[in-house]
Amino acid sequence: MKVVSVEEMRQIEAAVDARLFSYDQMMQKAGGAAGVHLRRRMDIGDGTRITFLIGKGNNGGDGLVMAVDMARHSSAQIRIYLLQPRPENDIVFLRALEAGLFVANASDDHDFRLLKSLIRSADVIVDALFGIGVRLPLRGVAAKVLRTVNLMINQPGPDGVQPSDEHETSHRPFVFALDCPSGVDCDSGRADINTLLADETITFIAAKPGLFTFPAARYVGDLIISPIGIPESFPELKAISKSVLVADRARSILPPRPLDGHKGSFGKLMVIAGSPNYIGALALSAESAYRSGAGLVTAATTGDLVRTVASRLREPTYLALPDTDGAINEAAADLIVEHSRGYDALLFGCGLGRHPSTKAFIEKLLEAPALPPMVVDADALNILSEIPYWWEKLPATTIITPHAGEMARLSKSTTAEVNANRWELAVRAAADWRLVVVLKGAHTLIADPSGKVSVNPFKTDALGTAGTGDVLAGVIAGLRAQGAAPYDSARLGAYTHALAGTIAIDRVGSSRSVIAGDVLEALGWAFNQIEAT
Repeated sequence: MKVVSVEEMRQIEAAVDARLFSYDQMMQKAGGAAGVHLRRRMDIGDGTRITFLIGKGNNGGDGLVMAVDMARHSSAQIRIYLLQPRPENDIVFLRALEAGLFVANASDDHDFRLLKSLIRSADVIVDALFGIGVRLPLRGVAAKVLRTVNLMINQPGPDGVQPSDEHETSHRPFVFALDCPSGVDCDSGRADINTLLADETITFIAAKPGLFTFPAARYVGDLIISPIGIPESFPELKAISKSVLVADRARSILPPRPLDGHKGSFGKLMVIAGSPNYIGALALSAESAYRSGAGLVTAATTGDLVRTVASRLREPTYLALPDTDGAINEAAADLIVEHSRGYDALLFGCGLGRHPSTKAFIEKLLEAPALPPMVVDADALNILSEIPYWWEKLPATTIITPHAGEMARLSKSTTAEVNANRWELAVRAAADWRLVVVLKGAHTLIADPSGKVSVNPFKTDALGTAGTGDVLAGVIAGLRAQGAAPYDSARLGAYTHALAGTIAIDRVGSSRSVIAGDVLEALGWAFNQIEAT
């Protein structure tokens, strides 16, 4: 599925109108698709009350089409609340009137008494106030309406307002947003203070970058992308370089597993990781590489750590490296170069620490003329950020996996600037540094030097715990060792890792209780789910 900016979306819609089907047909398809999805999602019956919040633009038009569709195909009680009166010649509004639907106007609702009643008695709220063209901050009646709705949703109970009937919900209504939650900037990810928190958002033709960017992503809920009959082969859509990695595409880029394969054909990976304070980083990254399907993993670390970790991990082979004060030192570079011949990939950085001797080791290692394809993570990135023109020392196929703080150090910016410009920064960095950039975070971004960028569909707090980054690095490196292309290794690794995080929640029982080892143990279930797609 593609990800398009607001301007790109308008250009695509104009091209569709000119060559495929009209704006009115697009509206009919969008509203109809939303109605079909909601009926599949929820048990809609005689007692179900759906309040539609309708804006003046095309998003409101989608909502009106959906309201008519719901009235025709369900026994739900439909109530429409208009932010502003619709024009008398508005065909979609006339169809709603012809269907006999209840319609109220905000301009006639003094003190929003009727709005409060409609919200309090609703089982479902359909948010169709604003689409992709919203301007922030919200002002006037729009801000007041959303503020009132939020008040009713978040503080249910008597407030002296008599409902229009005896039906009054004791639970929070299900909020279903069309295209974008009202109050969200679909490009930047900014969000107005009055934005409605959606349980689900259905967006049309393609996703929008703001839906994957915080704080807006907090309001999206589950995201559904409905193509409304526009194929990805449509030229203006096909030309877009941004995409969401979805399950069937993830399956298609999995490295093959022939039945007559062996440890050599499934790839050899060397993992250089660990230091006295970060022993677990080596174990997590090496084991996760194995769990991703790598045929042989060699753990290269100091002699003391080899003795410690080998009692825990039986599967890797080990390469003991010289150290200074427990940190890998410069002399280890020659050993790595000698022993890495014949390996398919090299992962380094997890838990290395930032001892001066380790920095000297990395500088010397990068001077070697021929090294396997690299994945660089964690402390290695922090050390690289201190080296002038560090990117020129890395092979062009290298994958780097920074979180926002590491990216700030690498790009000489701030964490706030990184988080505010994730899409632009990831694309620019990949092109400037000639590297695949995995910018970690909720909705991890993966950017390729060619300009392609993929967004991970998952956001979960289960991955916000120490060691999960080591697991991610191991998965990516394991896939790279199996022969997957750099960009595919990165985006498939990020997808599988996040999916494992969501599976771990179900297995552990709570996202707050998930630890890195749980994510590692769920990798097999994640790969199985992808393969079964």
